Amino acid sequence: MKGFLIDLDGTLYRGHEPIPHAAAFIQWLQQHRMPYLLVTNNSSRTPEQVAEHLQELGIEVPAEAVYTSSQAAAQYLTEQRGGYRVHMVGEAGLRIALEASGFALDDATTPDYVVQGIDRSFTYGKLMEAVRHLKHGASYVLTNPDRMLPSDGGLMPGAGSLAAAITAASGVEPVVIGKPSPIIMAYAIERLGLPAADVWVIGDNVHTDIRGGAAVGCRTALVLTGVATADNVQEQLMSAGVTPDLICDDLEHFIEQFNISVSLRNHVKKSFL
Repeated sequence: MKGFLIDLDGTLYRGHEPIPHAAAFIQWLQQHRMPYLLVTNNSSRTPEQVAEHLQELGIEVPAEAVYTSSQAAAQYLTEQRGGYRVHMVGEAGLRIALEASGFALDDATTPDYVVQGIDRSFTYGKLMEAVRHLKHGASYVLTNPDRMLPSDGGLMPGAGSLAAAITAASGVEPVVIGKPSPIIMAYAIERLGLPAADVWVIGDNVHTDIRGGAAVGCRTALVLTGVATADNVQEQLMSAGVTPDLICDDLEHFIEQFNISVSLRNHVKKSFL
């Protein structure tokens, strides 16, 4: 049995456009009853909103198969047991995940944590407030380190860009939850219920998806449909300093390569019988 941790942006869709073969790939997983989880660094939406968005693109996935960096951040804070007062810099997905885990977001006087994700209404005032809390001893937790995000109009600044400003002003480095952090990867693997060696991580970003998968002992497949493309893949690999197990044009190509690898392993096993 193999399990799969699959990226969203740049792997299954780009903005409001599905990537070719994405729906067929999910159907392939479901037909073969292979466990999978869609793991996203995007902290702005809930799993239900992600599943709804995918459905609009013709990709049928239950909300239970989506795991966001907001959920991972809430799980991490719960395990720390360092307090339940949170000053949040982020959007609805992060707020809902934190509140569902019992964290109080209204007491901004003396928070135990500053938890930050993508915030497209970020202001200088929000920067000042976050820095003030960190200077007074709050712990800093960042949902994900992505400095740029794919969108319909190209790349846009991500949570990592905001974190760079907060870190520069406060001098406090955050605990990073999202890919390539082993924190979210370990949580996701635990949800699959399989050993890391039996899990494939599939994504379009060498620096997050592939590096994160390799760090926890998973096999990795890079698809050239998002951040990494046929034109820049060698540059991406050199800058990241990590090599995926497979490099595939798209998800259809991954299925072909995966089936070939399974056939080869079965042939080798039979030769020893």
